[in-house]
Amino acid sequence: MTTFLYENPVFLEHKVPEGHPERPDRLRALNLALDHPNFVELKRVEASKGSEDLVLLAHPEQHLRSIVREIPEEDINQLEADTYASPQSLVAALTAIGGAVAAVDAVFAGDADNAFVAARPPGHHAEKNKAMGFCFFNTVAIAARHAQKAHGAERIAIVDWDVHHGNGTQDIFWDDPSVLFCSTHQMPLYPGTGAKDETGIKHNIVNAPLSPNSGSEHFRDAFRTRILNALDDFRPDFVLISAGFDAHHRDPLAQINLVAEDFDWATGRLMEIAGRSAGNRVVSLLEGGYDLQGLAESAGMHILRLMRG
Repeated sequence: MTTFLYENPVFLEHKVPEGHPERPDRLRALNLALDHPNFVELKRVEASKGSEDLVLLAHPEQHLRSIVREIPEEDINQLEADTYASPQSLVAALTAIGGAVAAVDAVFAGDADNAFVAARPPGHHAEKNKAMGFCFFNTVAIAARHAQKAHGAERIAIVDWDVHHGNGTQDIFWDDPSVLFCSTHQMPLYPGTGAKDETGIKHNIVNAPLSPNSGSEHFRDAFRTRILNALDDFRPDFVLISAGFDAHHRDPLAQINLVAEDFDWATGRLMEIAGRSAGNRVVSLLEGGYDLQGLAESAGMHILRLMRG
């Protein structure tokens, strides 16, 4: 497998208040893990800034303009309860989009089998008209729309294993049968969405909520019986992953007790799906993961599985 990793120093320039969990040290921890010889074959690519027009693939102009207005010239501005912007935050968010779109282009061109986008801020909580949960724009939704518009993808699967439900992605694709959105997450937990009966107007939403203190066995069972079965029936021609690693047992924001090997396992299962119907095309985007050791171990095993197949 040929795996590209998209990164850019500007992702470290998205500043948040001291003590905020979504901090630049997350990417520093991942970069340390990627210094291991296991990753010598990983092709690391500098992501380019995406255009504001790309935002409009998943959000209305009004939402884009509201974010632009909130970017401060100095210091840090609070957008809502836990979402903050600093002078370089818009550039970082647009570069995350640029990296995601470039990753989509690379796998459809056959330059890479799969790709991982190591970006921040994350995106899966951003709804059509609302920034929230550390997120400005829904990067994975924009990547999906780009795959449709630029590459003619007809059946896109988005699998979100962040411990927090991807309410924004669900909101954007609620009535779109061309996109299957599948999520495992802790419930009850922020943002309060993601019940099993939230299936979308076209029954293209599959939620597999996990109770607090669930572990590997419950996660793998939910993934196998609900998500993998739905994916097999859907037969996607492209697979996107919202790869949050905050279901790791060390993470401070939730109570799901996964280990790094669980993310390796889930990655392998999605690669099997992609191998059967999507020409191996997988693009994964970093979402959450707030314990530095847990993030580095889990994301490292995820990327290694992408590389090894």
